[in-house]
Amino acid sequence: MQKRSKLIWQLPFLTILIIGTILIIREQQTLPYQHHHGLIFGTEYNITYQSATDYQKEIEEELQKVDLSLSPFNPHSIITKINNNVDVTPNQMFLDVFGLARQISEETNGAFDITVAPLVNAWGFGFKEGKTPDSHSIDSLLQLVGYEKVTLSGSKVKKADPRIMLDCSAIAKGYGSDVVARLLRSKDVNNFMIEIGGEIVTRGVNEKRLPWRIGVTKPTDDSLQVNTELQTILNVTDKAMATSGNYRNFYYKGGKKYAHTVDPKTGYPVQHSLLSATVLAPDCATADAYATAFMVMGIDRARKVIEKHQELMVYFIYSDAKGNNAVWYSPSLQPKIIQP
Repeated sequence: MQKRSKLIWQLPFLTILIIGTILIIREQQTLPYQHHHGLIFGTEYNITYQSATDYQKEIEEELQKVDLSLSPFNPHSIITKINNNVDVTPNQMFLDVFGLARQISEETNGAFDITVAPLVNAWGFGFKEGKTPDSHSIDSLLQLVGYEKVTLSGSKVKKADPRIMLDCSAIAKGYGSDVVARLLRSKDVNNFMIEIGGEIVTRGVNEKRLPWRIGVTKPTDDSLQVNTELQTILNVTDKAMATSGNYRNFYYKGGKKYAHTVDPKTGYPVQHSLLSATVLAPDCATADAYATAFMVMGIDRARKVIEKHQELMVYFIYSDAKGNNAVWYSPSLQPKIIQP
């Protein structure tokens, strides 16, 4: 009798809970999805999120903060002032990225290096165009490259040589995606997809109430970026994803292909079988940096790093002994592969 009486008292509360849950689900299903696109960091961004409120103004403000901190194309940015040896106190955004970059440089034995800009520029990429360098020029530039040559002294950046230049292009787009994701989470937005120059952060579900599915482009020489053929499709819900490859930014000279990935140790564009590196990680800045590092390292060296970092999932496309595209991916990625 006592149990029955207790159950009767609980019924109203259970009813309220069920009705409340139904109302919340219905509200989630009827909320519109906002769509924004534009230009930032010299590339395009596309942002989709579910909310009755349009946050484009605040999103753009956050992206401009990242640009003012990390863009070498912005003459007023903190990184430009550091490159020009202007006395400047870095803000928290710069310090966050600088710290993460150094950590990943150490983890990859210098394969990721934000001081590689002079070499990238010398080979005709980056934000200055140069002529194909000779071995003497490379040796000279290598004296200005090395992440360990730049340190923090108190609140200031200290360079071993004033000619050293910093370039965070291989981590800034991913960090920008993280910054927008942080903003949307602070607004209690549960469903979103942020993409800046191919670097992606997702949460929740898309407009069809399905997990976010992102394609990995098949790596064929595509300097005009018109190829849309996919190698695979991944479920990237509640993850960050970044891809680096040598199939879009390259040139031929003297019958030889020069790709934009330059090895900071040798000073020369990499020459190995890895064509594309896709990395899934808890945050996009990390995914972005490791994708670049793995393109420098090649498959064998990259796999040794992956073994130590179970938080990373990778999808590598490489050229096999016969010149055909082949694939290797970390076992933990298998459940996320929707289309092989």
